[in-house]
Amino acid sequence: MSALQLVWFILIAVLFSGFFFLDGFDYGVGMAVKTLATNDEERTQVIRTIGPVWDGNEVWLITAGGAMFASFPYWYASLFSGYYLVLLFILVGLIIRGISFEFRAKSPAKYKHVWDTTLALGSFIVPFLFGTLFISMIKGMPIDAQGNMHATFFDYFNWFSLVGGVALTLLTYLHGLNYLTLKTVGPIHERSKSFAKLLYWVLYAGEVVFALLLIFQTDFMKLHPAGTLICLVLIVAFSVIAHVGVITNRQGMAFISSGLTMVALVVLLFQGLYPRLMVSSISSSYDLLIKSGSSSPYTLVIMTTAAVILVPIVLLYTAWAYWIFRKRIEMPAIGGSN
Repeated sequence: MSALQLVWFILIAVLFSGFFFLDGFDYGVGMAVKTLATNDEERTQVIRTIGPVWDGNEVWLITAGGAMFASFPYWYASLFSGYYLVLLFILVGLIIRGISFEFRAKSPAKYKHVWDTTLALGSFIVPFLFGTLFISMIKGMPIDAQGNMHATFFDYFNWFSLVGGVALTLLTYLHGLNYLTLKTVGPIHERSKSFAKLLYWVLYAGEVVFALLLIFQTDFMKLHPAGTLICLVLIVAFSVIAHVGVITNRQGMAFISSGLTMVALVVLLFQGLYPRLMVSSISSSYDLLIKSGSSSPYTLVIMTTAAVILVPIVLLYTAWAYWIFRKRIEMPAIGGSN
């Protein structure tokens, strides 16, 4: 395995970490439109908190997919062909979620609830299916010697992957609630804190179940015991810190910690996969490895040069956008526009 192959494996993990940190709270806010807000004015306030940033946050997912295609084409081919239907439904969730913002803004008041529902539904579908996808992938899928996946329904959806889907959905929802406490004033602000205080106790139970399933249904503890334990401890620690932040009204700490919980989860998955890209449940000799699944050295050199130039620009622009839209969002007057 070359240094550049390892660099790009790590970089893809960084891109997915950025996606779940930034777009994660978008999904939580989207679900909160139907589960937290109680009237049209509150729903408008909730949506306005992510209005300027949600589409930019999704660029991280596009970039992660593009980086995977260019740096590890065999990984991309096995993943996207084997998970074709799952990824199709993720795409449907992203589409109905994306159009909801525009259609809601242009719809008569009596039809806005339709687009509120599609926004919440799309915001639920995406993290839930991503959770089931990543967990089923680390558990192992029936991949043959040619890298083809021949999976059944229960390979995709089993107890472990469903727990992963629910856990990621709950993490994004809590991340969204912490974002709302940071970005709003009034009833939504108070209600977000109240919901988060209770839901963290549910999250702790879910993290225990997830950790036990990870230990007994993957080979992570056999291959990387220290790294796996450290990541599991970090997931729980960041959750506790976020919960303390909610209770003590330290809103920035709660938001950053809930985001870092998902970053720790991504690190857990990628360090457990290393040095593999895909795990075969048929035979370990059919595992797709980093050293055999990457592009040519020349391609990796060109991509690294482009990344060194462009990534800092993207990070600076993202930071600038959040700084510009840093003010809290108040509830609009009754009958106010979107």
